[in-house]
Amino acid sequence: MTGVQNIAVTDDEAGMRVDRWFRSHFPDVSHGQLEKYLRKGEVRVAGGRVKSNRRLEAGENVRVPPLTSRAPVKRVAPERETENRQALASMTLYEDDDILALNKPAGLAVQGGEKQVRHIDGMLGAYEKDGVRPKLVHRTDKDTGGLLLVAKTRKAAQALADAFKGRDIEKTYWALVVGAPRPVAGEIDMPVAKRMVRIGDAGVERVVPADGEGAKQAVSHFQIIEDIGRVSFIAMRPITGRTHQLRVHAAAIGHPIVGDYKYGGDASRIEGVSPALHLFCRSMTFRHPKTGKAMTITAPITGAMKETWTFFRFDDNVTVDWPELEA
Repeated sequence: MTGVQNIAVTDDEAGMRVDRWFRSHFPDVSHGQLEKYLRKGEVRVAGGRVKSNRRLEAGENVRVPPLTSRAPVKRVAPERETENRQALASMTLYEDDDILALNKPAGLAVQGGEKQVRHIDGMLGAYEKDGVRPKLVHRTDKDTGGLLLVAKTRKAAQALADAFKGRDIEKTYWALVVGAPRPVAGEIDMPVAKRMVRIGDAGVERVVPADGEGAKQAVSHFQIIEDIGRVSFIAMRPITGRTHQLRVHAAAIGHPIVGDYKYGGDASRIEGVSPALHLFCRSMTFRHPKTGKAMTITAPITGAMKETWTFFRFDDNVTVDWPELEA
């Protein structure tokens, strides 16, 4: 239990609801307990009683009473914090006061889930400052490497989330696909949906090309960078942001991404090439969430992709322009 605290609302916290501000500062206190504090007037803002949905203003003081928590918050061991900080530093491509750009290795999950003990979201706690930790604003598959943007402030997180939702961020992926798509550049406009499909004797959920109920528009652009016959180095640009969109579209046009056994099956296996998924988020172009300045961040390929590019002597410094494409 702590004593009475008076905490000033920061500029970055302006506009936050009281309950969300409280959850950010004191995650080990239940919502029910907070409501009790508010009803009794033990939590006050600028000296007055408030409700949980009250919006805070920068500079206001929040009175926090002695707290009784549900359970102590699990803290990461200091040695793990150091390890996480060093790992994130090794991935960092760009950092300022508002954003962090990482080159995520393939095989490292972005968020926790079943059997996911180590992931980017958990590691970001090592960068917590003054009770504020960096926030994810988008996700990539565990097996997809490359650029990942992270917001370091609440305002940056909202701005970037809005930009992703509004399709104002241009993303370019590199992929190695089986064969060579024709035409050499084009648009794939193919709705997708999550459906139960039968694999062997079991039914599993997959994202598949679909029409009707639950189907969502999915549009991807592609262009061949280098065609060597049995495989091609292509660039892909997702216009929409559906789950596994690029993987589903590539497989649907008959040119699955190498190593994508989930959607390409045995056809995605190429003898002599790493079995890893060959999909990489190469770059993003967007406006800085605070300054509004246009910027492009590019991630150098790593891991199995780098080995494959070296093996086939692909140019890993090539730049990609996106012309007007036909479906």
